[in-house]
Amino acid sequence: MAAADSSSIGTDPGRVRVPILGTGIDAIAFDQALERLAFWAAHRQSRVVCVCNAHSVVTATEDLAFKRALDSSDLATADGAPVAWLMRRLGHSGQRRVSGPDLMLAYCERASGTSQSVFLLGGTSATLAGLQNELLRRFPRLNIAGAHSPPFRTLTSEEDDHLVEMINLSGASTVWVGLGCPKQELWMAAHRGRVQSVMIGVGAAFEFFGGSRRRAPRWMQASGLEWLHRLINEPRRLWRRYLITNTAFIFGAARQLMRQSTPNPH
Repeated sequence: MAAADSSSIGTDPGRVRVPILGTGIDAIAFDQALERLAFWAAHRQSRVVCVCNAHSVVTATEDLAFKRALDSSDLATADGAPVAWLMRRLGHSGQRRVSGPDLMLAYCERASGTSQSVFLLGGTSATLAGLQNELLRRFPRLNIAGAHSPPFRTLTSEEDDHLVEMINLSGASTVWVGLGCPKQELWMAAHRGRVQSVMIGVGAAFEFFGGSRRRAPRWMQASGLEWLHRLINEPRRLWRRYLITNTAFIFGAARQLMRQSTPNPH
C-alpha cells in the first residue's frame, strides 16, 4: 500500500472501505492507521477506532446496533487474519492485519516521551494494574493520564457522566477501551462527541499485556493462527466463537466471492 499523505491524514479524502459480509472495513496499512490515529490524538479529536475480526463482522450480520457502531466508526481495521485475507481476495492485495494489541503497543511507543497520553478503560482492577505496569516497563516515559475499571453492569447516567468527566479532565489524547466485543464498540459509538479523545477498542489486549492471558507466539500470529492458540487455551469460553462463528464467516466469504465472480447479466 502507498504511504499516507500527511496532508490527508485528518480529513481522510482517500478513505477506502471494503464491504466484508456487509460491514465496511478500511483498506489501510498498519503504518497509515498509526499515523491517522496519532494525528487525531494530537488534535484531541473525538474519534472512534474499531479493530474487526471474523467474530466482529459475523456479529454485525446479526446485530443491527453493533453493525451501525462499526459502520459509523472513523476507522475500522482488519484485526483478524481471515478479514485481511478476504480483503486481499476482493482486490486489495497489500492488505495485512492491523491488530488491536499491535496498534496499542506501536502507539504507546510513539507517544512515549511526547505530550500525547493514554487513558485505560476496562478490565478488572488486577488486569488494569498489570497492564499499567507492563506498559511502563516497556515505555518508561509513557504518560498514562488515567485508568478505570468500570463495573460489569450498565452504568447509571450519573456514573456515566462522571466517567466522561474523568476522562476529559485527564487530558488523555487516546482512550484504549478493553470492555470486550460488542460492548466496547457500542460504548465508543455512544460517546463520540462527549469523550474528547480518540477511542480505540482493543478487547483482549488488556488481558494479554495485563498478564491474565497469554498471547499466541509471533509465528502463530504471522500464520493467522492466533485464534487457534486462544481456542486451545480457553476452549470452554471460546469454542462457540471460533468454531461456529468462523464457520459462518467462511460461508459468508464464499458467498461474497461467488457474487463478485458472477458476471452481471446487465
